[in-house]
Amino acid sequence: MITQQSTKIEQIHQDIRAEHKTHVEWKRRNRTQTIEYMIHGIFLLLGLITVGCVLLITVYLIISGIPAIRQIGLLDFLFGKEWASTASEPKYGILPFILTSVYGTAGAILIGVPVGFMTAVYLSKLASPKVKSVMQSAVSLLAGIPSVVYGLVGMLVLVPGIRKIFNVPDGASLLAAIIVLAIMILPSIIKMSITALDAVPKEYEDASLALGATPVETYFKVSVPAAKSGIAAAVVLGVGRAIGEAMVVMMVAGNVPNMPNSLFQSVRFLTTAVSSEMSYSSGLQRQALFSIALVLFMFIMLTNAMLNFFLKRERE
Repeated sequence: MITQQSTKIEQIHQDIRAEHKTHVEWKRRNRTQTIEYMIHGIFLLLGLITVGCVLLITVYLIISGIPAIRQIGLLDFLFGKEWASTASEPKYGILPFILTSVYGTAGAILIGVPVGFMTAVYLSKLASPKVKSVMQSAVSLLAGIPSVVYGLVGMLVLVPGIRKIFNVPDGASLLAAIIVLAIMILPSIIKMSITALDAVPKEYEDASLALGATPVETYFKVSVPAAKSGIAAAVVLGVGRAIGEAMVVMMVAGNVPNMPNSLFQSVRFLTTAVSSEMSYSSGLQRQALFSIALVLFMFIMLTNAMLNFFLKRERE
């Protein structure tokens, strides 16, 4: 009888311990879920803040930019070939700025993307560890140089060089802006492309080499296609920097509202049109500058949307 009572007491103790353990596990699980919900809420809040900032900027630019477009006229504003905001009879045509931004960005991409892509392939797949380390440090240093330093070097070295080599009156031109922008987008393209190429599984390359492909064929026909999403993201980032740069192009492009009929002509970009006149503008001139900012914003949005559309279509 004593044995039976001891067994029952032991069973009761085991049940109490099991219930306590279950209660502790439930509390731990409940605490973990609470923390997860809090982190999820924080991330959601941060995402909503980001979206809200974009919407706020969009609404502000629309509210500030539409009045000038209404007063000037949409066609006259977008397709007018003359900008004379301080003349006795002001003219607000921004077609020279739009074409200059398009040509400048396209030229920078045509030069910068192939150079950056080839450099990334070399550093990721062909360069020795020592060379890769040195060159990556140089690329990181290039990325950290302020825009005004690029502009200063362009003014002191590139602009006089263009004037002497091509025997033109002034080296501050669209060509100078294209070259400087191409150099400025190189770090973004190189670093992100290297990261994408290094993430390709080595088994892909080993399988290609085992089938008889040469190393160069493997890199360009296996590794690059496998990393194309990361490389494409690098190109998009480079395009965004080329479009939005203001200080450099103001210093090396001449900052004159001319039609870009030649690579050696002094021109003005959309970004520099806003930054160069905003400090002393007023009235309709100031509203027109906000309208230019709205056009620039839409231009960047459309460019990114087109690039993402083509990249998504290619993946499918």
